[in-house]
Amino acid sequence: MSDSSRTRVLFLCTGNSCRSQMAEGLLREFAGDRFEALSAGSRPAGYVHAGAVQAMAELGIDISDLRSKSINEFLPPEGSPPDTIISVCSGAEHDCPTFPGNVERLHWPFDDPAHAEGTDEEKLACFRRVRDEIRDALRERLI
Repeated sequence: MSDSSRTRVLFLCTGNSCRSQMAEGLLREFAGDRFEALSAGSRPAGYVHAGAVQAMAELGIDISDLRSKSINEFLPPEGSPPDTIISVCSGAEHDCPTFPGNVERLHWPFDDPAHAEGTDEEKLACFRRVRDEIRDALRERLI
């Protein structure tokens, strides 16, 4: 575990624009006193998807100030490894580098709402569904 009293949890996705950002925001909101929530991508998109921001805002959680970042930012010598990495998509699970030390690896795959099709409302419904699935997984497995 890191030097702080909080366990560092890194949510890893390919683009770090939707699922991992929502997971980071949810964990901060629900258990920020016990966990340091982080997120990254194996191939970061460079932005946080507007649908993710809107879906989270509906819960009163603002993720608009988060940024899409690379997993490499958490690799030594520059970065500090997390205690736990939770990959939220299969691509990121396979692309994740090996971290030094005793880093726990978990895999919780979720659909990518960025690929939702249909009307704007149908796309937003997909973001809401995935957001709720992530929230439920956090409540059942971590907090």
